[in-house]
Amino acid sequence: MSANLQWGGRFQAAPDPALIAFGSSLADDLVLAPFDVQCSRAHVQGLRGGKILLQAQADDLLTALDRIAAEIESGEFSAFAWNCGAEDIHGAIDARVRELTPAGEQLHTGRSRNDQVATTLLLYAAERAENGKALVARIIGRLLDYAENELKAETLIAGTTHWQPAQPVLLAFYLGAIAEAFNRDMHRFSETANKAMEACPLGSGALAGSTLPLDRKVACASLGFREPTRNALDAIGNRDGALDVAHAFVRALVDAARMSEELVIWFTPAFGYARLGDTASTGSSLMPQKRNPDPFELVRATAADLSARYAGAVSSIATLGFSYHRDLQVTKAIIIAIVERGMAALGAFESALSHVTFERERMNALADANFTVATDVADALIANGVSAREAHAAVGAAVTRAEEEGRGLDSTDLARMAEEAQLSGLEAPLTAQASVRAKKTFGSTHPEEVARALGTLRRELEATS
Repeated sequence: MSANLQWGGRFQAAPDPALIAFGSSLADDLVLAPFDVQCSRAHVQGLRGGKILLQAQADDLLTALDRIAAEIESGEFSAFAWNCGAEDIHGAIDARVRELTPAGEQLHTGRSRNDQVATTLLLYAAERAENGKALVARIIGRLLDYAENELKAETLIAGTTHWQPAQPVLLAFYLGAIAEAFNRDMHRFSETANKAMEACPLGSGALAGSTLPLDRKVACASLGFREPTRNALDAIGNRDGALDVAHAFVRALVDAARMSEELVIWFTPAFGYARLGDTASTGSSLMPQKRNPDPFELVRATAADLSARYAGAVSSIATLGFSYHRDLQVTKAIIIAIVERGMAALGAFESALSHVTFERERMNALADANFTVATDVADALIANGVSAREAHAAVGAAVTRAEEEGRGLDSTDLARMAEEAQLSGLEAPLTAQASVRAKKTFGSTHPEEVARALGTLRRELEATS
């Protein structure tokens, strides 16, 4: 029986080493080490506040924990954790404390790994949510920089639906749309961080609280939580905070993946809307001419991978009763994998994004191709009293004629439609620039509306980040 297993007194036979290895979570939860040290410091405060420890014992424990924190930061603690025979990072830190001071035998007094893990995970979730928020804020800032530059140039693109040319829009409008999506992600991260620090599980014990007079309020305050949890049974099995941060990373990656999908297509010579710099591109081992946008393809695939893993995390708790079950170790592992890989992917996305340049001439040249102004012509008919259904049919017929003749919509089409509708004349935007400038609604692609929206988002970003 390993001296560093945190149980075993009632067993007469040593555990099967293979099964202990199978049950170890150390490979998954080493990343939690600094948060476990925070949790242990707070537990010492709670023990001292309840007069369960002498001040000298508390001081020795805190000194030992400070040393372990330094070892974690330097990287040397990892070797100890792997070699000490503990099942998880929580047991490894407990073993190291006992090695450093005789008072270490008191560290786990009144504490279960159940409330310890629940608390540590919330600290981890809050910190990683703040990291995610900062990452997304940088992405928004970069998108806004691009959008503001393209707004000055009034760069146009053919906006699409179903990947088919739809209506002309400003490139700045498109970039602003993506920035709005990431803005929601930023607020989701902020809300996740705040929610994680609402209630502290520490002191809940295994499931029923403790007969020892732990000072939960002192422990809670020392960690920055707003209050102790109200129900010990709920506290030890609750993984909402950890699931929330995983969800926030998945949602942000979905938005990164959607832009990645468009950029990958835009980089193709057939589109030619954008170019990825050599610093962020990769080549082919066989084909010398290739320039591959691998970072964006990997982001796209990572979003799919982590979305599926998130479903697995939720499924892993769906059939559990309201208490602690060892299944939650698997939940923890999935969540940590999502968060750590999610941070890496968002960082790569932000970095690769800085190497994108937009081909303005190409975009402008195609912005009004393929009859993207057709809707504006239909709107002009409607504004002159023609019903929406009749206007749609009339413009559709004009598009068919122009397509057969190999040209775009022009003034001859306007004159013909005016005559058929018994109008004295008809004016409508026939170029992409005219289409964009004709927009009247709040939130539209009109340059003034785009400038307003970007300005509002910039101010919100500065106030939030």
